Amino acid sequence: MSRVIAFAPLLGRAPRVLVLGSLPSVASLAANQYYAHPRNTFWRIMGELTGCPAGAAYAERSLAAQRAGIAIWDVLAAASRPGSLDSAIDRRTVITNDFAALLRHRSTLALIACNGQTAAQLFDRHVQPSLRGRAATLARVTLPSTSPANASLSLDAKAALWCAALRPALRAALIVSPAAPDLR
Repeated sequence: MSRVIAFAPLLGRAPRVLVLGSLPSVASLAANQYYAHPRNTFWRIMGELTGCPAGAAYAERSLAAQRAGIAIWDVLAAASRPGSLDSAIDRRTVITNDFAALLRHRSTLALIACNGQTAAQLFDRHVQPSLRGRAATLARVTLPSTSPANASLSLDAKAALWCAALRPALRAALIVSPAAPDLR
């Protein structure tokens, strides 16, 4: 069973939304990019929110997300997992990322958006109980996984749910930063 080490977070100066996956896939690890599998719908959905096409260079997509107020990270810093399926994560080996530190230094965050049920369950079990103060009361939503393994919803249905959940928090950033993108 291989040990998977997650990426550093993609953070802008004043993110409003923190999108959390569980752990990078094999394709993501090989490309050294969040959500690199070609059938993962994450960047297509982000394109709806940021205006940056899914086919743009990774650096451009990442920067567009950050400028829009979206931070990207994973619940787990490391775990043992063969392959890419969340169901294969050895729960006895999980090490979570340091959310207390992140949330202390990014006080602009208003919403934690879990990309799928596994990310939400890992967050609820391993992270939420240790959070204190404002960090413990941040709004959280579980969204349909953008993974190609989640074929129960169409791209349009996923995008509608993601946009409905994230746009209100991102619009609030317009009050703070008039240079933020138009999120209509």
